[in-house]
Amino acid sequence: MAAKGTDSKTGKLSALPNVSAASAKKLVSAKVDSVAKLAKSSTASLQKAGLSAAVASKAISAAITATKVKTAAKKTATKTKAAAKKAPAKAKKAATTAKKTPKKISKAAKSTSGKVREVVNETVRKGGTIKVPKSVNQMGWMKRLKNR
Repeated sequence: MAAKGTDSKTGKLSALPNVSAASAKKLVSAKVDSVAKLAKSSTASLQKAGLSAAVASKAISAAITATKVKTAAKKTATKTKAAAKKAPAKAKKAATTAKKTPKKISKAAKSTSGKVREVVNETVRKGGTIKVPKSVNQMGWMKRLKNR
């Protein structure tokens, strides 16, 4: 039974790129039996376990990448579950808001129209409009000059 547990541990480690089955066995014997432990270990400790410096650094970088991917996948799954839980509440809130919106719009329209009437009444001119000449010939002083 112990051999079977060791095989699964070596299988997980050998699934990483640049980690062979022999390297995985060396890592398990050195008590580096998970990808997380491999990501946290140093090249010197892996060299003591029997790996070369190049293989140790490649294995560590592969383990770090795998850990980041796993963490990102967990975060995404958690966010998805939270969004799925919140979705019915958001839908209900949107429905109640949609019911209230026409009432708010009609109230706003009524109050706005009242305000517009007030502003129009205040700014209406109290007297005749000023006639602005369209050309110089229509100006009063020009007409007087022509009449002389």
